[in-house]
Amino acid sequence: MWARSDKAGLGFRAATAADMPFLSRLYASTRMDELAVTSWTDAQKADFLDMQFQAQHAHYRKHYPEADWLVVERDSEDIGRLYVERWPSQHRIIDIAFLPEHRRKGYGRALLRDLIDEAWLAGKSASIHVEKHNPARRLYVELGFAVLEDKGVYDLMACAPRADDDL
Repeated sequence: MWARSDKAGLGFRAATAADMPFLSRLYASTRMDELAVTSWTDAQKADFLDMQFQAQHAHYRKHYPEADWLVVERDSEDIGRLYVERWPSQHRIIDIAFLPEHRRKGYGRALLRDLIDEAWLAGKSASIHVEKHNPARRLYVELGFAVLEDKGVYDLMACAPRADDDL
């Protein structure tokens, strides 16, 4: 199931309460560019990011109760997170993120291709909510994701199995 991820040297383990500091730091790294333009102090930014991380974490846990909450590792180092829930109709990628020094190295592409393959083998689509200005959006489009629904700041995107895959 994880052929491309394995080839890229990625491993996975279930996230635990002990991972919360790492997951919080990872979350903060995804928001740094956005906060760079504010006049907030570093302490204000840290407080805001902690509050936002806690709110996101609570939201995800409430709305995706059966999800896999995974820490992505490479060479025994925690480098990212993958949250995915498998529904009868689709596999929802709740969140995928890597620390800045591990972005643009092909890890996300490998991981997403594996998730798409897994969904397609089950006869399902892979779906994800993507911010309209997220730079990774280009990757989703390259991999075959298309907008299903405009959700304001986000678009719900899905990658459905091709009809010829059934042959």
